[in-house]
Amino acid sequence: MTLHEPSGLPDLAALDAAIERAEGAGALHAIRTEQTFIEDDGIRFLVRWASSLAAKDAARKPARREAAPANPFLPPEAALTLGPVGRDHLLVLNKYPVIARHLLIVTREFAEQSVPPTRSDFAALAGVMTALGGLGFCNGGEAAGASQRHKHLQWIPESPQSDCLRAMTAALPTGSAPLELVEHPRLAWRHAFVRLPAAADGAALLAAFERACAHCALHCAGGLMPPYNFLANEAWMLVVPRSREHCEGISINALGFAGSMFVRDAAQIETVRGIGPLKMLAAVAMPARPG
Repeated sequence: MTLHEPSGLPDLAALDAAIERAEGAGALHAIRTEQTFIEDDGIRFLVRWASSLAAKDAARKPARREAAPANPFLPPEAALTLGPVGRDHLLVLNKYPVIARHLLIVTREFAEQSVPPTRSDFAALAGVMTALGGLGFCNGGEAAGASQRHKHLQWIPESPQSDCLRAMTAALPTGSAPLELVEHPRLAWRHAFVRLPAAADGAALLAAFERACAHCALHCAGGLMPPYNFLANEAWMLVVPRSREHCEGISINALGFAGSMFVRDAAQIETVRGIGPLKMLAAVAMPARPG
């Protein structure tokens, strides 16, 4: 498959064929999960768990204590690479997907994941979302749930469950103007939702991100961003500054703020249920700003 511009991106049928080939070649290892729902203050969260993550854990460990971790994106495995998205990015299948059809938008040249997203990054994401819909997101730094230093954005398809941000946006005003900024009435941590214009391009996504960052006092220093998550669907962008990755040993990334959480085993479900998903998100986010 050769992709030169966003207009040449695969449809879902072509994507599924590429996934089947990658699985057949032994390059892609889907993590089989079970799931349940937990409702918290009227917001429904989907919680997944897996019986074994041994293959992924082994792949993330350096071969020797003194060896630096390998960069899986420089270059990405050929069997996982779908092709270019514009001039600066490659579209890559997630090697260990928990969610089917999970894609990565990876910079061709190395950049730190904590470097602020650029108009080019957002243009690549906008191209994928224009072609496939779905949800784009980013884990900005290790404390925000990023497992790789190499700069990348992520994409998953639209879900009828709780992976699409709608669990959080259902309470937002429907008549907001493009690039209008609002806060969710029931979220007790620092955040900003920005209404996106129809068919938002890279420039519009960047404008929304910068407006949300200003509202959240999320400022770049020394060329690097503090840890954060952003998520975007066809209507809204959400930006959340982060304080840490884990709550009670459970890693939370951007999808937690879309209403989707992943735990390592069934026992951790009771941890989520006992604390409550919203309190767990508050624990890894930043306190709301006064006033």
